[in-house]
Amino acid sequence: MTNKDDLRPNEQTVTLAPASDASLRFIGKIRTPWRSRQQCPRQGQIDGPECQLVLDLVWHEALRGLEAYEMIEVLYWLDRSRRDLVLQSPKSDGQTFGTFALRSPVRPNPIGTALVRLERIEAGTVYVRGLDCLDGTPLIDIKPDRCAFSPKAPPKPAAIIPR
Repeated sequence: MTNKDDLRPNEQTVTLAPASDASLRFIGKIRTPWRSRQQCPRQGQIDGPECQLVLDLVWHEALRGLEAYEMIEVLYWLDRSRRDLVLQSPKSDGQTFGTFALRSPVRPNPIGTALVRLERIEAGTVYVRGLDCLDGTPLIDIKPDRCAFSPKAPPKPAAIIPR
């Protein structure tokens, strides 16, 4: 929902002052097959299409070691979402919920999260499955799955150099 006048029955907005209390540093862009919200799935699927997390060159080294994980968490900025709804009717079926009771992209701070399957990493691009955001979405962060605190395979022991 990006049009300010596009409200469903029972939805409610608030008037907000401009946000100025925080800033984010985007680390890249997300490439997906979806160009409009109508095309985009409501929830990503692990067997969904392959998508790309294209990191800015300065962050390529930050990917070191990430390949050891099967699942990663992606945080992204839903830059085309409105930010003023406090009540939403997501299915247009007359039921209304508070914004914080939903996983809707329409939020005061539109941060999206997705637990995705890591396919591979090539030249600063992370290939994943399971995303549900629009092509060109700004990338905020990448983290190993919060439930998998260790890589899928134990790390190889460091070589011991005799003195």
